[in-house]
Amino acid sequence: MGRAFEYRRAAKEARWDKMSKIFPKLAKAITVAAKEGGGDPEMNAKLRTAIQNAKAENMPKDNIENAIKRAIGSDSDVFEEVTYEGKGPHGVLVFVECATDNTTRTVANVKSYFSKAGGSMVPNGSLEFMFSRKAVFEFMQEDGLDLEELEFELIDAGLEEIITNEDRVYLYADYTNFGTLSKALEDKEIDVKKASLQRIPTSPVEFSEEQMEEIEKMLDRIEDDDDVQAVFTNIA
Repeated sequence: MGRAFEYRRAAKEARWDKMSKIFPKLAKAITVAAKEGGGDPEMNAKLRTAIQNAKAENMPKDNIENAIKRAIGSDSDVFEEVTYEGKGPHGVLVFVECATDNTTRTVANVKSYFSKAGGSMVPNGSLEFMFSRKAVFEFMQEDGLDLEELEFELIDAGLEEIITNEDRVYLYADYTNFGTLSKALEDKEIDVKKASLQRIPTSPVEFSEEQMEEIEKMLDRIEDDDDVQAVFTNIA
């Protein structure tokens, strides 16, 4: 695949580990999912995934329950899921996924992050052909689990590829197969640690260490924004 298991994964997670806002972001994802499909995770796959990801980050149970309660309350905030695209320093391509109750505020903020870094936003859809949308599942390799057999069994559920990195296993599928693959993994009682829809660059680009310093500064600003849920780039 030409990617080091999860492009920018180490740098990206290192930043998120330091972010004091990670719980509010996870709570917003839970609220959005519950508002959209109801507060019962057994009947709402998107909510089930959001809760699963929150637990993987050690989010307290009370925080999770409160996020669901906010969603089903009569006076709950209405969040809209929006995406923005842009080009940053040295031509890096960036997809920004947000959940916001004020798109005017959010687009102004995201635009400023690009501008301050010498980049600019581009019309939505401009970068679509530069990325492929994938469903990604992560779990720990366990003794006795035959990955070759698992791969064969999950093909009908949409599995495209299995990648291992030390004791971690990553499953990739087209984003349209997120639900079917998630259900197949549940049926096999595989303890998925994280599940997400990601945008994988079709032509990853290498940047120098000096260039990456500038790029990372811009990405830090974007990811620190309360409305930003995920950021994807074409960095190799």
